[in-house]
Formats: sequence, C-alpha cells, structure tokens
Amino acid sequence: MDDMPSRFPVSLPALRAAARAAGFIRSCEERTGSLLAVLAAACPGGRILELGTGVGEGTAWLLSGMDRASHLVTVELDEAVQKVAREELGSDPRVTFVAEDGGAWLQNYGGEPFDLVFADTWPGKFSHLERALQLVALGGTYLIDDLTPQPDWPEDHEAAVKRLLADLEAREDFHSVRMAWASGLLMAVRSARA
Repeated sequence: MDDMPSRFPVSLPALRAAARAAGFIRSCEERTGSLLAVLAAACPGGRILELGTGVGEGTAWLLSGMDRASHLVTVELDEAVQKVAREELGSDPRVTFVAEDGGAWLQNYGGEPFDLVFADTWPGKFSHLERALQLVALGGTYLIDDLTPQPDWPEDHEAAVKRLLADLEAREDFHSVRMAWASGLLMAVRSARA
C-alpha cells in the first residue's frame, strides 16, 4: 500500500515555492500533513492550536481538514518566516496568526482549551510541555513530530527525545501511541482517567 497522500491543500505549491526561495527546509512532511487534515476533520467546530507555523505548510493541511466553524491559532517566533503563511493563507477567517515566542504565548494564554494541539517546535514539546498539555481539552489530541533521529541533530537531542517520549507515555491523563512513520510521531489523547 502506498501511504503517500493523494489529495493536497491547494495552497501547498505556492508555500513550497516560497519555502525554497527563503531556504526554509523544515516544512511539514506530506504524510504528517495528511494526518493533520484528518485530525482537524475529526473536530467539527473545533479549536486547534499549532505551535510552529513555519512557512505554513502544516497550517495549510490543518485548514484543508477544518470545517467552516473551526478555528486555528498558529504561533511562530520568526515573523519573517510566518509572513509567507500570512500572505498565502491570511485571508482565511478561520486562522489567527501570532508572531511571538511559543513559550511566552503558552504561559500567557488564558482562553479555552483546544481540541487539537500540534507542537511542531521546541515550545510545547521540549519546553513548556506541561502547559501545552494543560491546553488539550478532554478527548482532545496532542501531536508531535520530528522524533526519528536525523544526522543533523545536536549530540544530546536524541536523549531529549527519549526522555520526552517516556514522560508522555507515563502520564495517566493521556493515552498515547508512537508512530514510526513520516518523520516519527507521537499522538496522545486526553482521557478522563486521571
């Protein structure tokens, strides 16, 4: 079976071209993107948080799965990188772009929890993890990617990933599953068990 997606967001070619022009190489992997679209589609009227907009490829996948009543907040530290996403996707009323440090945003956020949290950057994954998990609604999903070792990882990064996975799997308030697929994923769903 071929596990590559057969449907793509219409904005993806423009976002990829802009990413190449900007030298941005950390965009959302296609299989991860297709999973994001499916998870967003499973949240009708949902509240979705993306930590790490980048140039907006993950954002485009999320928007492609969302219904008209859903809303996405996407946070990115690098305003110049996020500008690509704003220019291509900013006319969609379902998305709010925030140019701010993800850790600071997580600490200061005081609104409702989210049905889906996609942590695609350091804050919400390797830092501010507890705060990110607090923002996942009951029955909501927390997803992280980029967990498969890469040649350009710093020396201590693999150990940090192993600690993160162990911490998440030990939690009583989330059911989690590792997926050795795409760039390496972990999906966790908040349960009422805690």
